[in-house]
Amino acid sequence: MNAYPRSATANAGANIALIKYWGVRDATLNIPLNDSVSFTLDTTRTTTTVTFDPDLPADELLIGGEPAAPAATERASRHLDILREMAGVSWRARIVSENTFPMGAGIASSASAFAALTVAAAAALGLSLDTRALSRIARRGSGSAARSIEGGFVWWHAGIDDATSYAEQIAPPEHWDLCDIVAVVEEGEKRVSSAQGHLLAESSPFLETRLSLVHKALPRVREAILNRDLATLGPIIETDALAMHFVMMSSQPRLFYWTGATLDILKAIERWRDEGLPVWFTIDAGPNVHLICEANHRDAVATAARSLPGVRDIIIARPGPGATLV
Repeated sequence: MNAYPRSATANAGANIALIKYWGVRDATLNIPLNDSVSFTLDTTRTTTTVTFDPDLPADELLIGGEPAAPAATERASRHLDILREMAGVSWRARIVSENTFPMGAGIASSASAFAALTVAAAAALGLSLDTRALSRIARRGSGSAARSIEGGFVWWHAGIDDATSYAEQIAPPEHWDLCDIVAVVEEGEKRVSSAQGHLLAESSPFLETRLSLVHKALPRVREAILNRDLATLGPIIETDALAMHFVMMSSQPRLFYWTGATLDILKAIERWRDEGLPVWFTIDAGPNVHLICEANHRDAVATAARSLPGVRDIIIARPGPGATLV
């Protein structure tokens, strides 16, 4: 390749998993133990510009206008190495990334970050890749980034190796006007990262039980999404989130991500449903709670969540597009 510097910009959304994965078959390739289902979010986005420049001595990463920590830069650099090898080049790159949401606010920023990085870098290098290939590459940076390549409702096939582990769309964003209302109870970095936590999953005596539950739940979740059936979907996603946290809490060492405020929200959701408000929860590897409802109940759910004393902030998102060039 020539005509450097070469640059491209991509935008990608975070996603919320309705059926989650916990535990990996291959930690290097980020191949999970189970399939997962999510929807990509419209308001929690990352925009990343990648510029390959022969005059750069090393890769550079700016996040929100500030130089990233060395560990984050190294992680991004290793990801670019995958694409550089595919393109047959060795040029270093400048990566400039901006988020529309605060990092550490309960939204998995690594999913949108590595989806945007993958699409931008591939374009800047002149690689022509379909969404399956992009999903496989994004997965190697962050497992959940595999799902953020696609928009709307997405199924990530766990697979057994690099070629068979990828995400594909179940339905486009406009299929179902769901809302993810994130009740933020704690901000900042987790004491134990998800990457570390995945490695502990197999120490839990309940892992196999959860994997069996996931296997049974997946086709029901797909059907509920296609039928826009929240009454069926809601209980399944709550059970899945709780089962995942049971695995975390019973691993060695034990992982306790919840706070008292987390439990208060779960109790409040039960109360709101008893009062006729159809809202359901899911929880990622952290203390913040994602409240899932249909758009016509968004304002009521957001108002109710804001009224809880332990809730510091609210983030509202709907199904959005996949990773695209800007």
